[in-house]
Amino acid sequence: MAQFKPGKSGNPSGRPRKPKTGPDKLRADLLRQAPEILAALVVQAKIGDPQAAKLVLDRCLPALKPQDRPAPIALGTDLAQAGAAVLEALGAGELTPDQAATLAGTIGSLARTAELVEFEKRIAAIEATVNEQRS
Repeated sequence: MAQFKPGKSGNPSGRPRKPKTGPDKLRADLLRQAPEILAALVVQAKIGDPQAAKLVLDRCLPALKPQDRPAPIALGTDLAQAGAAVLEALGAGELTPDQAATLAGTIGSLARTAELVEFEKRIAAIEATVNEQRS
């Protein structure tokens, strides 16, 4: 015979919640007090505490970054020209070093893809030649 009736839970109120301890409790306490902590840091920053000012600015305002989107540059028709165009744009100050590195990495990935396509064509040609010789 079944211990519980179908559709009825043996524990309708659910599993009892554990009291928060350790990092979870600390995090919850800090989140409740965050507005007061931030206000105190701002007061300290205003009276000249450089560490408080740095903490407030670092945590509340994102760092200014150079333009995230690279300027449009002509990359040429092949991968060697594209790499040269990226270096030229970097040298001319049209791209930041991070932007140039990203573009160079993308060009490198395209080069590896082109190599794989070429290898596949060569293997297919070799297999076709071998199959013709067997026939």
